[in-house]
Amino acid sequence: MAENTFVTPAGKKKNGFRKFLGWLVVIILFIGGILIWWNYYYVYGEGVKSGELNYVVKKGNIFKTYEGKLIQSGFRSKTLGSVQSYEFEFSVTDDSLAKILMTNSGNYYDLHYKEYKGAIPWRGYSVFIVDKIIGTKPVAR
Repeated sequence: MAENTFVTPAGKKKNGFRKFLGWLVVIILFIGGILIWWNYYYVYGEGVKSGELNYVVKKGNIFKTYEGKLIQSGFRSKTLGSVQSYEFEFSVTDDSLAKILMTNSGNYYDLHYKEYKGAIPWRGYSVFIVDKIIGTKPVAR
């Protein structure tokens, strides 16, 4: 018998190269699964953003997701001579939380969020996912 083959209980020879290919496929699938988890499901960061809620809308072609924008206090300039406010764009996965935000647009919010490395279509367009409201107060006009 050759070194790279062995006899199975049924008496048939099995090639060592096929066994190697089988293990290679398993290893590639395992590494691919880890990379998908790392890029799309691992929480990269989390924190709290505060500001005036500009809007929350439900939109999407196939996956309808809640998308929102929070205007933070302060101004910054990306280019010399222009003024731009801080904007925090986020997605919301919880329907009840999104409905609370939609009905109280314009108020000042402290929103807790989780940051992922990549966006998934059914989770939202943004890598920032708001998961709870820490505090809220009306804005004096």
